[in-house]
Amino acid sequence: MRNFNLSKAIFPNTFTSLNALCGFLAIIFISQNQFDIGIYLIFAAAICDATDGIIARLVGTSSKFGVELDSLSDIISFGAAPCFLIYQTFLIDYGIIGMLASSSLLIFGSYRLARFNIQLDDYETKKEFSGLPIPTAALTLVAFTYNFQNSVKYGNLQFYVLVFLIISLSLLMVSKIKYDSLPNVFQMGNRVRIISIIILVAALVLTWISKGDIIFYILVSIILFGIFKNIFYNLFKNKNSETIKLKQELN
Repeated sequence: MRNFNLSKAIFPNTFTSLNALCGFLAIIFISQNQFDIGIYLIFAAAICDATDGIIARLVGTSSKFGVELDSLSDIISFGAAPCFLIYQTFLIDYGIIGMLASSSLLIFGSYRLARFNIQLDDYETKKEFSGLPIPTAALTLVAFTYNFQNSVKYGNLQFYVLVFLIISLSLLMVSKIKYDSLPNVFQMGNRVRIISIIILVAALVLTWISKGDIIFYILVSIILFGIFKNIFYNLFKNKNSETIKLKQELN
């Protein structure tokens, strides 16, 4: 198996396994109606998911095995756990409709992960993703739940917004919209690294000040930025193609 070193792979694979463990524990706590603990565990799974990739690059053990293990863990932590969370908090009273609606993230996320695995050629340089990554989609729904699970002032608006989010995030995962992967800090220039650190610190400070409420809006902003960037890229690409075609016709 290419670039697979068992002794070195223990370190990133440990964090991948912790990702799956956090997802499983989240399901247990959610089933006991301890929703806040479940939410914290899903976010902990996301931290483990990001950490395993960083460590894999650091020790040079990126491999097909790691990619497959990561996807299996993701489907637990960012598929099953968030789906169960939104079902228990918002959709449990809607019967079969609630079950089907809440399962969308799991179904489309599974398709998204399978497509990613068969399209990935280079395990070490994942510069962008085709479609919204399942952790981003899952964390957006989890953050929405964190913000609004105990709010009654919005009435039925919460339900409609949630359904819109589920449908939109599910479709974005299987779309061809390009989303950037996490930047590789080891390949950054000093200036880019400093800017990235400043942005990260600012996000952490805002998260602390807002007691976590801003996370949902940060994630929505990231998702919208990817959509608009893709639109502008396609418009620019089409404009260039038309210009080149016109020049060829004139010549």
